[in-house]
Amino acid sequence: MATSPRTETEQVARVRFGAQASSILRNYGIILVFVALVLVLTFLSPDMVFASPKNLVTVLKQTAINGILAMGMMFVITSGGIDLSVGSTVALTGVVAAMFAHPGEFPLIVPIVLAILVGAAVGMFNGVAVAVGWIPPFIVTLGTMTAVRGLALIVSGGVPISNVSKEFEAISGLVGSVPLLAVYYAVVVAVCAVVLNRTVFGRHVYTVGGNEVAAQVSGISVRWVKIGVYTISGLLAGVCGLLNASRTITGAPNAGVSYELDAIAAVVIGGVSMTGGIGKWYGVVVGALLIAVMGNGLDLLGVDSNYQQVVKGLIIILAVFWDIRGKRSLSLET
Repeated sequence: MATSPRTETEQVARVRFGAQASSILRNYGIILVFVALVLVLTFLSPDMVFASPKNLVTVLKQTAINGILAMGMMFVITSGGIDLSVGSTVALTGVVAAMFAHPGEFPLIVPIVLAILVGAAVGMFNGVAVAVGWIPPFIVTLGTMTAVRGLALIVSGGVPISNVSKEFEAISGLVGSVPLLAVYYAVVVAVCAVVLNRTVFGRHVYTVGGNEVAAQVSGISVRWVKIGVYTISGLLAGVCGLLNASRTITGAPNAGVSYELDAIAAVVIGGVSMTGGIGKWYGVVVGALLIAVMGNGLDLLGVDSNYQQVVKGLIIILAVFWDIRGKRSLSLET
């Protein structure tokens, strides 16, 4: 029995609507989840303290350092790699910054520049080892994670470096009621968004992550792209080390433990594919905010921190599962 033209039109309309709804969920689902989480935590927290201006400022502070790390990790994962060394880099660069931030010894610019340069150097080492040495990114950055942590302990003598200047402490202070950490985060996000979406280098990052062989054949210098993304990751880890040392008034060699996991979680939750080539910068921003909001909200609700780790781990697994399921559905559609 032949179907009528009207029935065929209705079927096509339903298919198109389903495809549009699926596309909206893939691109903006994380934003909907974030908004829902904020609303739930607001109404569950005692006296709705979660939504108070003071607590929101706290959330911004908690988001900033992990968010900056996540932006660097975004470049690496989008290119098809991974960087496990950023937490240790935070520790080393924080120690270096604090060593040169004692009152009256050096201008403020010295610890700032040194922290950023040391972070970029660690990242460049990772990039060269991956791109030129053909060593798997997981192995390279696992090795540098251990080695850089050891360097932080050696340089500091195994003890935190304190006695920093007031100017150094003010780096992570407030401008009125706005935390400078949030301002730095916004600037980093804006720069990274432009680089990833508006430059030739950004397009090459997506291409290398999507299909490295095709990128090589099309004339893209895969080596330089890989060196570039790891250098960016290390440089931003250096920025985080500087900010963390300023915020805590200490350069601690044991700082940054598990920071790499939080950064990876923010990137994966934000929709960046672990296999590379897919992801949006705004998803990473929302992913970092979601992690901070979840931690802050659960603290306000009195949930034990150990349970929070369980929840975070499950969310990462679900995010990766959703990524794999989405890719399978796309392949079936095509």
